[in-house]
Amino acid sequence: MNLFSLFQQTLETTLPVFAMVFIGLGLRKIDWIDERFVHTASALVFKATLPTLVFFSIIKADLSTSLNPRLLAFYLLATLASFALAWLWARWRVAREDRSVYVQGAFRGNCGIVGLALAANLYGDFGLSAGSILLGLVIISYNALSVIVLAAYQPGRSAQWRRILQDILRNPLILSVFAAIPVAWLNLQLPEWVMTSGDYFASLTLPLALLCIGATVSLNALRSDSSTAVSSSLLKMVMLPALCTGAAWVVGFSGAELGLLFLFFASPTAAASFVMAKAFGGNDRLAANIIAITTLMASITVTLGVFVLKGAGLI
Repeated sequence: MNLFSLFQQTLETTLPVFAMVFIGLGLRKIDWIDERFVHTASALVFKATLPTLVFFSIIKADLSTSLNPRLLAFYLLATLASFALAWLWARWRVAREDRSVYVQGAFRGNCGIVGLALAANLYGDFGLSAGSILLGLVIISYNALSVIVLAAYQPGRSAQWRRILQDILRNPLILSVFAAIPVAWLNLQLPEWVMTSGDYFASLTLPLALLCIGATVSLNALRSDSSTAVSSSLLKMVMLPALCTGAAWVVGFSGAELGLLFLFFASPTAAASFVMAKAFGGNDRLAANIIAITTLMASITVTLGVFVLKGAGLI
C-alpha cells in the first residue's frame, strides 16, 4: 500500500468522527441547534444512550479478548504518570491560580465519546467492547485525579470527597460496565427484541454526542486565549500521547491494543473538565479554551498519529 492510499484509509477512519463535530459547530453557528438542545441531548447521552451502548458492546463481546488486565493496568499507570508529569510542569511554568485547570486539561481526555467513536471506526466491535471496558477505568481515574488537583489549589473544597466518591459510584457508565460484565461472563442471552431495541437506542449516542461537542466549541473564546491554554493543549494532544504510546510499544503492545491505547491517549480534553473547574472555583474560561483548542487540534493530531502508526505497521 502506497502512502497516498494509506493516508486516504486513515482519513476514512478519522474524518467521519470529526466531520460530525464540525457539523455541530456549524449548526450552532446558524442557530439550528441552541444551548437548550445541547443541554438536553448531552444529558440524554450521558444518562441513557451511552450507558446503553457500553452495556450492549460488552455483552456482545468476547471477554477473553476484550477484557485485558494488562492493558487496563498499563492505561492506569500511564494516566498516573501523565497526571504527575503535567503537574510537575505546571508547578514550574504556570501561575498558581491556573495550575489545577492546566493539569486537568492536559491529562483528562474525552475517551467516552471521541475515543470510543474512533475505536469503533478503526476496530469495529472489538474497539467498542474493549473501549467500553477501558472506559470504566477511565471514568474512575479521571474523576479522582481531577478532584485531587482541583482540591489542592482550592482549600475548603476537600470536604466534598464523600459526595464525589458517591457520584463516581453512581455514574451511569460505571453502572453499565458493572451490569454488563457478569451478563457477558455468564453468556446470558437476552431476548432478540431487547437486543434490537437496544441497538436502535444505542446508535443515537455517537452522532448526537459529537454534534453536541461541536456545538459547545466557542471560537470567540479562542480569540481571548492565553499561552497557558495553548501550552496545556500541546501537552494533551502532542507530548503525552507520543510519550504514552511510545511507552506502550516499548513494553510490547501492538496491533489493535496499541491503536486503542493511542486513540484514548490522544482524545481531546473532556467537556466535564469545564464543569469540575467551575464547581471548584477554578479558571473556567481557561478550561473552556483548552477544550476548544484540543477539540480543533484533534482532527489533525489524531489523523497524523493513526497515519504514522499504520505506516510503521504498528497498528
